[in-house]
Amino acid sequence: MTSKRDKERGERRGAESRERDTGAGDDEEGLSTSTRRAKWIHSVDEHEDRPGQTLATRNHDVICRWAEERRANPATVSSTEHGGRAGVLRFDFPGFGGENLEEIEWEEWFKPFDERRLVFLYQEHKASGEPSNFFRLDNPNREDA
Repeated sequence: MTSKRDKERGERRGAESRERDTGAGDDEEGLSTSTRRAKWIHSVDEHEDRPGQTLATRNHDVICRWAEERRANPATVSSTEHGGRAGVLRFDFPGFGGENLEEIEWEEWFKPFDERRLVFLYQEHKASGEPSNFFRLDNPNREDA
């Protein structure tokens, strides 16, 4: 028979394991279902297990590498800045429009990314194997309508 103490110890180990796997920690409850189900990437040496897999990270090097591989530049949507900081964060992909985007430096992009505790949700490849430009920023502090 399992004692109450053993059960609590197992629950703690399970929570610690989930936190290590996701990297989300205390913010996990506020994250979208797709982000919680994503494979978390913690370094540029980690990659998808299969094309089309949803990946998630907060690692700056991973995000920079992903963008650089697609020749995308960090950007913000014009006129969305708040208190001298970038507002809506985006990437400017060459040849894909971006008329209302203002390119910014990585430091300017990562400052609100970190302050808002955003998660970069992305794909390396589409299910077909082609490179994917899909990304979304998930905010654990958002207020759902």
